[in-house]
Amino acid sequence: MKIVSHDAWLSHARPRPHALVRLFCFPYAGAGASIFTPWSNELPSTIEVYPVQLPGREDQFMTPAFTSLSPLIQLLAEVLTAYIDVPYALFGHSMGALIAFELARYFRQLHFPKPVRLFVSGAYAPQVPGRFEDTPLHQLSESKLIAKLRALNGTPEAVLNSTEILHLLLPSLRADFEVCETYRYSAQEPLDCPISAFGGLQDSQISYSDLAAWAEQTTSDFNLRILPGDHFFIQSAQAMLLQALYYDLALSK
Repeated sequence: MKIVSHDAWLSHARPRPHALVRLFCFPYAGAGASIFTPWSNELPSTIEVYPVQLPGREDQFMTPAFTSLSPLIQLLAEVLTAYIDVPYALFGHSMGALIAFELARYFRQLHFPKPVRLFVSGAYAPQVPGRFEDTPLHQLSESKLIAKLRALNGTPEAVLNSTEILHLLLPSLRADFEVCETYRYSAQEPLDCPISAFGGLQDSQISYSDLAAWAEQTTSDFNLRILPGDHFFIQSAQAMLLQALYYDLALSK
């Protein structure tokens, strides 16, 4: 795989010299770092937002997307090594939560500084048995995959109706689904950093018990909040989510 400059992974970062904590953000399947761009303006200056741009989208579009989690985590650790010299936290939504969790475990394996808090959003705990469909999403025909995306309600209808845009979007989306669908949880000792979990009240994919199971992944504090919205409450309930992030990061100092 062609590996581009580390700067491309953090091209949406908004450094704040006097910030107290650096917040790395990992997107859901098919999304790019730009979904987190507004957060820099909405969160106080004490928080430095570092959206992570994964390969296969936006300004990493020409770099092939990963189809397996392990090599992605290893490369992310290499990319972020120089940026975890200050207090930092990890946030991920859906696929991004899985990335953030496994990255925190990999950092521990490398004896790197631990995050002050791990935020997991819209994702069932990794030890919860996977919900595999008869045909994995990444193997669906184009028409069936588009129908599934429409049912998930996270892709604008204008995108779903555009052959040109879908031609650009579907390869990275399939790769992301493959990352999630081929992931196999490996039991390890729980993390010793606090975990905050978030779910959507109307999310038909992730249940309360799926989210509550994240408590098993930490020996430290755990809290769970359910916000209004479906699986993509990260957008519809953004103000409430950011308020909770700020509160929890303040507790983690």
